[in-house]
Amino acid sequence: MSVYRRLLKLLWPYRRRVALAVLLGVATIVANTGLLATAAYLLSAAALVRLLIGLTGAVFLVRLFGLSRAFLRYGERLVSHGVTFRLLAQVRSWTYGRIEPLAPGGLAGQRSGDLLSRIVKDVDELEHLFQHVVGPLAVAALTVACAVGVLLVFGTAPALVALAFLLTAGVGLPLLSGLLARGRGRGQVAARAALDAQLVDGVQGIVDLLALDRGEDLLRETGALGARLGSEQRRASLVTGLHLGLGELLAHLAMVAAVLAAIPLVGSGRIAGVYLAAIGLLVLGTFEAVQPLGRAFQFLGRTGAAGERLYELAELRPSVTDPPDPIPAPDLPLLEFDHVSFAYESGEPPALDEVTFALVPGARLAIVGPSGAGKSTVAALAARFWDPAEGEVRLGGHDVRRYAQEDLRSRLAVVTQDAHLFNNTIRANLLVGRPGATETDLAEVLERARLTELVASLPEGLDTWIGEHGLRLSGGERQRLAIARALLKDAPLLILDEVTANLDPIVEAEVLAGIHDLMAGRTTLVITHRLVYLDDVDEVLVLDHGRIVERGTVASLSAAGGTFRRLLDAQNQYLTLV
Repeated sequence: MSVYRRLLKLLWPYRRRVALAVLLGVATIVANTGLLATAAYLLSAAALVRLLIGLTGAVFLVRLFGLSRAFLRYGERLVSHGVTFRLLAQVRSWTYGRIEPLAPGGLAGQRSGDLLSRIVKDVDELEHLFQHVVGPLAVAALTVACAVGVLLVFGTAPALVALAFLLTAGVGLPLLSGLLARGRGRGQVAARAALDAQLVDGVQGIVDLLALDRGEDLLRETGALGARLGSEQRRASLVTGLHLGLGELLAHLAMVAAVLAAIPLVGSGRIAGVYLAAIGLLVLGTFEAVQPLGRAFQFLGRTGAAGERLYELAELRPSVTDPPDPIPAPDLPLLEFDHVSFAYESGEPPALDEVTFALVPGARLAIVGPSGAGKSTVAALAARFWDPAEGEVRLGGHDVRRYAQEDLRSRLAVVTQDAHLFNNTIRANLLVGRPGATETDLAEVLERARLTELVASLPEGLDTWIGEHGLRLSGGERQRLAIARALLKDAPLLILDEVTANLDPIVEAEVLAGIHDLMAGRTTLVITHRLVYLDDVDEVLVLDHGRIVERGTVASLSAAGGTFRRLLDAQNQYLTLV
């Protein structure tokens, strides 16, 4: 289906408002044109009649057109902008609704800056769909039909002359503008998207760029992209200027030509000479309807390009989908991996290879191993961010693919090494875990996560803003806040995925000490490459290259002298050096 047909379908729910806006637009131009034509007739007739009372009807029409055009224009703007804003709100919600199921697997190859550009700028481009494309085309067609119908009352010649000029201005000029601006709309959208992506990447990595003395490189690259966008916009502006100039020329030529075509009719007595000025200004006023069509064709390219980018994103297939008939979420957090194998890309070495284990309710299981061993993939599969290529992941005795994703994840609380904190208050970040939590609930999880003293020391307490990604907090404080949020969710299964990977040993010890208390009596899966605070876990699995190479208690694995022992010795050597 053409992208333009798909875009037009977006307007169907608002068809009554669209029709009303178009009718108000036509009425506005009729009022403007009627005012010009009636005023011209009134001035001409006033010079010929002896008693002005005979012009009462014309005077009334001048007042009617003069007053009504302001109200009609206001109504047209009110309705048309209402349609546009409703359309944009619908498309934003629809776009986000199509993107959310893609995360994280379906968005793995997307740049965050490009995604932002699609969600914000490309959606905003669709405001032109009705305001500058559909609306002007419909208004122009109806207005030209009305004007030609009125001119036919006076004679065929002025009507045909006016129609020829109106078609030239309404069809010929836009086609010429479209030819000259061919690809400019798509070029603007592409250039703007590239600039937005570069700016987001640059802002996110600005500290590292400055530290590496690469700030000038970013400025040059951004400047080049800005120059490219500016070039596209200048070319589009040149075409717009040419179109406006030629449109004005055609409008005045049409006025003169219509009057010249009507003069023989006056000479033959078919029409009165008092109508000549009215005919000319009627034609001139009608051009108000066709002049926006050049811009409509330019906006058509930009809107089409933005629509293609949105539909391209929306048509990406999510890595996981809900079953047609999901079963209720389980009460008991029995997590089982049964000969699970998984690779992120076809042809790549498997991230997990024939992994089998069971985490029974109330137990604590640790998965350790070197970086790249596949540990975090276990957490991703348990939360069903991806589905295994082979084998089954079961929760509560059933394959996780039989549950609705929302129901499944309601039974899990996951804390990762890069848990996202929002640029909001401590309270707002905590309430993400459970929006209906009370003050007592918040105080309890703060105490359990060892954040009570921190919050008490802040001037605004829980209502203190923590900055983007929680940068106003230390690394340990951010992790404890993420853990507190997970605890507030109070899910039966807690998954801790490398929660201390980016912390120094002292802060790590503080965080792990808090986690150690929190794990008591809770079904917990600990994923880590730091072999500390593992004495109380029930079982340790050692992953290497996606396979379980060892399993047992900390004591038995330490005595075995295998991979776990080597990792432990390497860690102890590092801590000694630190």
